[in-house]
Amino acid sequence: MEKKKKVGFNIIKNDPTDGHKGFGKGALSLENVSPVFIDVEEGEAFIDVGAMHARSAVEKGIKFLPNKEEVPEGAKPYWLVWVTVDQGEQGPFYTGVTACELTVNREKRRGYKSLPEHVNRMDKSLKGHIIVDHMDGYSKKVLKAFLKNHNETMWANSSAELKEGLED
Repeated sequence: MEKKKKVGFNIIKNDPTDGHKGFGKGALSLENVSPVFIDVEEGEAFIDVGAMHARSAVEKGIKFLPNKEEVPEGAKPYWLVWVTVDQGEQGPFYTGVTACELTVNREKRRGYKSLPEHVNRMDKSLKGHIIVDHMDGYSKKVLKAFLKNHNETMWANSSAELKEGLED
């Protein structure tokens, strides 16, 4: 018996409809969003595109549990920050920045992350929201420095809401 092909969730590049309103309308383009990890203990930020499919270096080989309390002691804290870039009158700018918490215990191969939260925060970033108020002050400083150093022009063109949100 032959299985029917299902129309799944497509992550595509550029405009999928190219002006027409037929098949593919409503497909999501993730071309302008980047996953930035913040290693809280090391105080460093880095981009890992593998996070788009939950296959980043941080996430590989880890079974994620839905409750923080179930994760074994010694779990390392991280932030996964979805950063969306857009083009404005002044030039490119950071339009959406949303942070999600996760922890990883490499030894025990267990960690915590809320997949629904990660998906919803990525969506909010794509829609231009700034959600960083729940981050600790140190991680905000690391993220701010990373965004500034990555592209000074984009930082300068970004909203006051983002700049104020990343102040300590």
